[in-house]
Amino acid sequence: MATKNQQADMAAPGNRLRWDLTAEDIPVKAEELIKKSRAVYDAVGALKPEEISYDRVIKALADNNREYAVERNMIDFIQNVSADKALRDASVAADKKISEFDVETSMREDVFKILLEFEKRHGSELEGEAKRYLEKQIKLGKRNGLHLPKDVQDKIKEIKKRMSDLSIDFNKYCNEENTILEFTAEELVGLPDDFINGLEKTEEGKCKVSLKYPHYFPCMKKARNPETRKRLETAFNTRCMKENTPILEELVELRHKKAELLGFPNHAAFILDMRMAKTPERVETFLKDLAVKLQPLKDQEMKVFMEYKKEECEKYGYEFDDKFNMWDLRYYMSMVEERQYTVDHTKLKEYYPLHVVTKGLLEIYQELLCLKFEEIPNPKVWHEDVKMYSVKDSASGDLLGYFYLDLFPRDGKFGHAACFGLQAGCMGGDGKRQVAVAAMVANFTKPTQDQPSLLEHDEVETFFHEFGHVMHQLCAKADFKMFSGTSVERDFVEAPSQMLENWCWEKEPLQRMSAHYKDNSPIPDDLMEKLTKSRKANAGIFNLRQIALATFDQNIHTRAKADTATLFAELTQEIMNIPSTPGTNMPAAFGHLADGYDAQYYGYMWSEVFSMDMFHSRFKKEGIMNPKVGMDYRNYILKPGGSVDGDVLLKNFLGREPTQEAFLISKGLSLD
Repeated sequence: MATKNQQADMAAPGNRLRWDLTAEDIPVKAEELIKKSRAVYDAVGALKPEEISYDRVIKALADNNREYAVERNMIDFIQNVSADKALRDASVAADKKISEFDVETSMREDVFKILLEFEKRHGSELEGEAKRYLEKQIKLGKRNGLHLPKDVQDKIKEIKKRMSDLSIDFNKYCNEENTILEFTAEELVGLPDDFINGLEKTEEGKCKVSLKYPHYFPCMKKARNPETRKRLETAFNTRCMKENTPILEELVELRHKKAELLGFPNHAAFILDMRMAKTPERVETFLKDLAVKLQPLKDQEMKVFMEYKKEECEKYGYEFDDKFNMWDLRYYMSMVEERQYTVDHTKLKEYYPLHVVTKGLLEIYQELLCLKFEEIPNPKVWHEDVKMYSVKDSASGDLLGYFYLDLFPRDGKFGHAACFGLQAGCMGGDGKRQVAVAAMVANFTKPTQDQPSLLEHDEVETFFHEFGHVMHQLCAKADFKMFSGTSVERDFVEAPSQMLENWCWEKEPLQRMSAHYKDNSPIPDDLMEKLTKSRKANAGIFNLRQIALATFDQNIHTRAKADTATLFAELTQEIMNIPSTPGTNMPAAFGHLADGYDAQYYGYMWSEVFSMDMFHSRFKKEGIMNPKVGMDYRNYILKPGGSVDGDVLLKNFLGREPTQEAFLISKGLSLD
């Protein structure tokens, strides 16, 4: 008789991932993985010139990339989601060991020389993805300094190992952060009763508020007492400060040193050499030009914020300090939405129970991209909250892969929302396709016996965005693992998901993703209309905050060392005209800086230019639920993965070069 786990495996053919590893299994699996992969590199590196062939070099390395990634993801993904601290710690320790091996393999001069010899002998025979794979591998070899003298290579290797360990530690501290603040119900005045009732209480009856998103953001938007917001904002922006500030500042120094050893003036120049933007100067111009255009909008918004603040302080007897603080920002942004657009987010939330949003979202994606999702019963997963679905092409019935949804907070869990690619959709070693598997991890409020999980509208938008990345992972059909899923330029990777956020502001999709949690009634038309009009609310300050973060990221990566707290404070004052709270250092918990987005945070705004162009030029004109446009999108943007450059993907879908027009209009700016 088949066991439950075997039945789950049979219910998900092609899914090679398993989540039953113990803390004792993980180091053993890591050692086995390293040994197996090292043998492949040793075999390639030992080839004699006359033994060099496609199968022995390109296919051997590409097959190893694919196999290695699946095994590795089973080991290191678990640190982000397991409820078992011993398992998370084992995953972190294994991740460090495997990352050390990654550094070793990236510095294999013998393999690099074989690739160069292969290019000389057989390069002209290659085409398509195989040609692109060889070119990328050689370029990556040079970016690791394998064409440089041995003593320089040794320095680079040492730096890379240290950076890898530091990045893992940075993210571990972020994930393990578990601060709890205690407030009286009076100190939380302004927050809805259901929120306060849902908080755990101390023996003295005080409310326990964490710094996780489902607690922090509602408090910053609704807590009337400025001292409450100040306490929360100060705590939020001192998360991991003691541990992560020195880590971040050492990373900045090491990245700069490595860039100089490789012949680049700074780390940003090194990173951007492989991106659509190409140079730090081009990024700086983009950010500065946009900041200048947004300043008049921001000035108008700040004037209103200050009027509201003065009025609020007089009304409730709080001291008016005649300045705008970081802890005031979300509160008065929320007030603008409610007063100027009369969007009552507390009321709106009642129409977004998570189960209704999920059902509507999955239906929209299926219809738009011509797919069919089916929930897998009793799936083999890492936590009981997790659901699993299969994904098939609706026309052919072909299986594309699977996705997991892990949507609720837990101690030690990854604290943001993200898509994790776990098994690449690409060609297997046997010539058959390996199906794709991805996980969406989020931290939405968990339902209780008395009340379902209710989402804020911006959480609905986050859900739609991250699920867009899941679809990119599932719909891409590259041959090589290197080009699978979201393996596109980092300053293009957000564009496909950002484009899909637009559905959260259109009437038909919103109606399909909403129903009042008590009586299933639809969102009233007037509330829907007010919501869609509010999209440009606070556009100046919101986008200038994004520019401040991107500018900070570029600044620290165009210099040899940085005092991160001081620099961040200077830039928020200069760009947003809002001072950082003394004693804080928000970048110490800014995971992007240690998680692969270094010198690339600008990419969110850069790719929004493309996302808005795609939406307004095709979907808005031809129908937002038009399956023909949806299939064009799937075929021209998602299907190629990284096998084609981002600018070519865009041109193929748009039928022309992209423009900034729709992007600027979306920010409330004129085209003068």
